[in-house]
Amino acid sequence: MKRILPTLAAQVLACALLSAAQAAELQVLSAGAIEPGLKAAVAAFEKQTGHTAKITFNTAPELKKRMDSNPAFDVVIAPPAVIGEFAAASKLAETRANVGRVGMGVAVREGAPLPDIANADALKRSVLAADSLVFNRASTGLYLEGLLRKMDVYAQVEGKTTRYPDGASVMEHVIKGKGREIGFGAMTEILLYKDKGLKFVGPVPAEVQNYTSYIAAPLASAKQQEVAQQFVSFLSGPVGKPLFVAAGVAD
Repeated sequence: MKRILPTLAAQVLACALLSAAQAAELQVLSAGAIEPGLKAAVAAFEKQTGHTAKITFNTAPELKKRMDSNPAFDVVIAPPAVIGEFAAASKLAETRANVGRVGMGVAVREGAPLPDIANADALKRSVLAADSLVFNRASTGLYLEGLLRKMDVYAQVEGKTTRYPDGASVMEHVIKGKGREIGFGAMTEILLYKDKGLKFVGPVPAEVQNYTSYIAAPLASAKQQEVAQQFVSFLSGPVGKPLFVAAGVAD
């Protein structure tokens, strides 16, 4: 027995080392609006495959800067325009996965008066009547600014508007705010704060709603190319896709 035990121990150690060597760690760069769904999908992917994925979140306008400053990512998840830009620069592999789309919602702090957002005209009146407006400088905020300009109210509300680089800062501001303050952001981000002092009023009216789509793609320079392809396929597959939907990312 004394001769057998070291042999068995060596075999167990060898198996453990082999398993560790086969497991990969992916570096994933993603837009922040899909964070709840992506975190759930990553957890399921890690459990199913034994690989791990480290996620770096950025707003869509900042994704290119992040890629340029740190190109050592394996997968990028971004809106179509950003993906198209990366593809044109030959930075992406051929595989693509449509992760889903996220709409814009309205939020106020718990206990604050609820603005009327039943239709576009009601939203316009509520915006004009608000003490202040809060939204980001990312995809959602850029669309909202354009919408307010189309409604011909931006000049009237610009002075009472506060902008932040990201959605999380918007939500935290609204929670600590006062008066008739209205926050706008990706619905997925609002839902993350609904039990933390934030009230989700609802999506903006259908006639002025805007959905931002998100696409996942492996980088051509990915060190873990095969695992990156597997991960991207997993996100839009029968296990990953429902996790995004459950987190508020529309199909």
